[in-house]
Amino acid sequence: MSIVLILEQILNGLQFGVMLFLMAAGLTLVFGVMGLINLAHGALYMVGAFAAAAVAGLTGSFLLALIASLAAAAAAGAVVEIAVIRRLYDRDHLDQVLATFALILIFSEGTRWIFGSFPLFLDVPAALAGPLSLPGGIEYPAYRLAIIGIGLVVAALLFWLIARTRIGIQIRAGEADREMIAALGVDISRLYTLVFALGAALAGLAGALVGAIQSVQVGMGEPVLILAFVVIVIGGIGSIKGALVGALLVGLTDTLGKVFLPQFFGLFLEPASAASVGASLASMLIYILMAAVLLVRPSGLYGGSA
Repeated sequence: MSIVLILEQILNGLQFGVMLFLMAAGLTLVFGVMGLINLAHGALYMVGAFAAAAVAGLTGSFLLALIASLAAAAAAGAVVEIAVIRRLYDRDHLDQVLATFALILIFSEGTRWIFGSFPLFLDVPAALAGPLSLPGGIEYPAYRLAIIGIGLVVAALLFWLIARTRIGIQIRAGEADREMIAALGVDISRLYTLVFALGAALAGLAGALVGAIQSVQVGMGEPVLILAFVVIVIGGIGSIKGALVGALLVGLTDTLGKVFLPQFFGLFLEPASAASVGASLASMLIYILMAAVLLVRPSGLYGGSA
């Protein structure tokens, strides 16, 4: 086990964690401000990925593809909020779960009808196609480093938006007491639509960025959605800081566990048994992490803070 391998896997974990943050940030905003359980958030991730793949295929521009993913996911999110979600705020969580699960089916079948059942592929931009030489003799894909950089920039912009702008003040106030800010003249419906569209745009951006690493296909958002829920439980519902810290913890735990646990058990077991035991335990690690955090801090690491 070399230092180079460890550092490469740490970078892989950071890249995975940043992608999870883009998903979880929108999810925690929606849940924290609106109190809404949105199972369709993964479908918006898929919308962004398909929009990016379609625009990249037509224009050959990765930048236009990213813009299209943001616009398509935000527009889809705004339409969904106005047409469906707005009617669910005063309903119990079971109604929210059933309605947003129905949206998953609608988005999946609609996407299959438009694009077909075969996966699409989004090429890495030529400027980021090769590896970069990092200190320590590490050759690491430039595109994955770009994902880390984009995610950290988005995190910084979100922190600024929430902490320093009028909209951010309204979002934080809406999380604390929505009736009061409505009484003070804030258009709560417009605020909710904006928050939902922002969360959808972040999910769409995540889908577009990951679409250049894996294939773009129907249903690709649901596994990521499960991990995003784990992230916000660990970080604390409604906390952007918690979403970032939780996402990085989950990304690093999942990546390092899958790579190094089979090697660790290989010191004591036969190779086939070590691979099986290591893979099984690695798949459980993030849930063990979640349980450990909740035992110490039932509201998550940063529950109740922005």
